[in-house]
Amino acid sequence: MSYVETILDPDERITCRAYLHWIIFARAVALLLFGLMLLAAEGAGPAIGLILVLLGILDVLRAAIDRWTTEIAVTDQRVIWKCGLIRRDAIEINMRKVESVDVQQSVLGRLLNYGTVIVRGTGGGPNPLAYVSEPLPLRRSVTLAARSAPII
Repeated sequence: MSYVETILDPDERITCRAYLHWIIFARAVALLLFGLMLLAAEGAGPAIGLILVLLGILDVLRAAIDRWTTEIAVTDQRVIWKCGLIRRDAIEINMRKVESVDVQQSVLGRLLNYGTVIVRGTGGGPNPLAYVSEPLPLRRSVTLAARSAPII
């Protein structure tokens, strides 16, 4: 059972889930490819190539753990973001407190459909959710839920 499902209130329902984009593996793949090219080269390249391959493998593991342990969900009552395997970081923003939702996308982000969703709550700072796959449906879901949240 996921973290989000364990903390839901009895009358709360999930309206949207989001995931990290595969682009988080890009640096690791670049390290691996460059390292493999240096391993195949003659001279001083193989030693550096081996180091780059090892760093690439560690980076693939880091990115895989980040993608596996990150949960982003929008419910009818709050926005929930959780990451971490051993150390857990979680952000929960009640829909009544959502002030604005912004999306930042680079040119590559627009082409590959990923970006940073920034949820701003009243009385708090911005909460950026980076490398979110399909950020516009997430933004739309937060905006719709915030409009329909009861004002107390």
